[in-house]
Amino acid sequence: MRVTLPDGKQLELENGALGLDAAQAIGRGLAKAAVAIRVDGELRSLSDPLYDGAAVEIVTGQEEDGLRVLRHTASHIMAQAVMHLFPDADVKLGIGPAYQNGFYYDFDLNRSISADDFPAITAEMERIIKEDLPIVRSVKTREEALRWAREKKDPYKEELVEAIPEGEEISFYTQGDFTDLCAGPHLPSTGKLKFFQLMNVAGAYWRGDEHNPMMQRIYATAFASKEALAEHLHRLEEAAKRDHRRLGRELDLFSIQEEGPGFPFFHPKGMVIMNSLLEFWRREHTRRGYEEVSTPIILSTELWKRSGHYDHYEENMYFLKIDDEDYAIKPMNCPGGILMYKRKPVSYRDLPIRMAELGVVHRHELSGALHGLMRVRKFTQDDAHIFMTPEQIKDEILGVLDLTEYFYSVFGFKYFVELSTRPENSMGSDEDWERATEALKEALAAKGWEYKINEGDGAFYGPKIDIHLEDCLGRTWQCGTVQLDFQMPERFELTYDGSDGKEHRPIMIHRVVLGSIERFIGILTEHFAGAFPLWLAPVQARVMTITDRSIPAAKAVRDRLLDAGIRVELDERNEKINYKIRQAQMEKIPYMLVLGDREAEEGTVSLRKRGEKGNLGVLSVEDVIARLTQEIADKTMD
Repeated sequence: MRVTLPDGKQLELENGALGLDAAQAIGRGLAKAAVAIRVDGELRSLSDPLYDGAAVEIVTGQEEDGLRVLRHTASHIMAQAVMHLFPDADVKLGIGPAYQNGFYYDFDLNRSISADDFPAITAEMERIIKEDLPIVRSVKTREEALRWAREKKDPYKEELVEAIPEGEEISFYTQGDFTDLCAGPHLPSTGKLKFFQLMNVAGAYWRGDEHNPMMQRIYATAFASKEALAEHLHRLEEAAKRDHRRLGRELDLFSIQEEGPGFPFFHPKGMVIMNSLLEFWRREHTRRGYEEVSTPIILSTELWKRSGHYDHYEENMYFLKIDDEDYAIKPMNCPGGILMYKRKPVSYRDLPIRMAELGVVHRHELSGALHGLMRVRKFTQDDAHIFMTPEQIKDEILGVLDLTEYFYSVFGFKYFVELSTRPENSMGSDEDWERATEALKEALAAKGWEYKINEGDGAFYGPKIDIHLEDCLGRTWQCGTVQLDFQMPERFELTYDGSDGKEHRPIMIHRVVLGSIERFIGILTEHFAGAFPLWLAPVQARVMTITDRSIPAAKAVRDRLLDAGIRVELDERNEKINYKIRQAQMEKIPYMLVLGDREAEEGTVSLRKRGEKGNLGVLSVEDVIARLTQEIADKTMD
């Protein structure tokens, strides 16, 4: 048989050759690194047979697809090890998928698994790997698959089999004495897995439903090289040091109280960060022609039925009664923005209308999904709704993209872009969705941004551009989004008077730049490890005295900084200066101004900067104020 390689060259193989044979025919080094193969674009196992005329591409563990195969096999090896170690624990298996940075497997058994069990599980996994067991694929009929699950007395596998659509192939993978229902693909043998580590154990509801049994989930990770695994573990260590929940507590910025799970409390210093961020946000939006509005948190349920949110988002909403009438706490700001548009007649000369709102929204999240500021039930959206004519669509989308690009550049974030298309539970005509999707593509092309298509992940009322920023640890966060909507204006019968004297329907953009302000502050906290840039820092400078004799001069310096608009504190305690400096460093205060007898007499300060720069020398108070005010104005990230 002949197969075609990515460069167009043809490779001649024996009839019945496997994917691994193709890798070996290309080169021994490639065969050693190979973990899977693409056949006519479909990811397959190296142990799968090839066929004449196929287009093949060898996949290594350096690729995303390759890592997914590697980790998926690792999850099966981990499940096999748990079955071996706890034969009397009545182990039942849930699912064991790979995900972006690792894999997990869900277990139901009559004993608790903890990190204390990890050495034994790891040792058993290493034994299975050393055996280099072939991983063999097989196919069963629905009746055979159900019989297999029932013989194992595993209700989870039985439920999974029953959920497979009629006529769809039901595949299994076997390695030694372990067989699992699985779509694959997998490594050709267990020996191909080399570098892995178990991470932690957590509870997880079966299929993510809180009404289902709670299972024990073991999280782990695997990589194709020792170096890649070590780098990942180092990043996790860094992430733990930067955990915004810990830093929020240590720096007295924010907290989540038992009385309000998912409802963050912002402390005075945290409010300084938020207000500084919002001041910047307001200034930049005003410069770009946005007008700020505020709409109620509670609105009639009938409004949410008309907007479509009730049908598409009801399970995430909170409801209440007022005077025997049904109301909802808003999960989105858009219906309120639409009512603002409808408050008076609109002419084509008024368009575009850019209506910005820092709207507080509430969404019901499962308790198990809550995570500090990153996943909450109450947050502030930096929302805006733009109403425009069809001719203005491209320019308005470009304006939003330019604004988003500017904001992210100020914080030094890299980012990548996705175009999310029509979901299954959408509303509106095919024509409207086609027009909206093409308009977003045209704007991205005009911007010159590369993007990937995220099929089926658009909003129920329109396609969207999602912008994912990357922090200093390489983690990505979806923050900005631009949604083009032909549906809401139709449902609410929005109009404007055109130049022809007739009524026309406006087009609507929904957009956020930072997304959830609370979540963005959490991201910033971890990105800067709590050492916020000067313009955001809750305390920008601390004046410190060496002796009591310099207290009057220190107070005068503090007052001059306050008059210059600098957030400053005075530390006049009777403590050694090195202790005061060390404490200020721990509190991540950007600048320290030290005064002793000489500085008090000369009207100067000894200026220090947090971190490696340390001592900046003796400066006049005027020079210090000029330096700090310029750094604040420039929004320097250092």
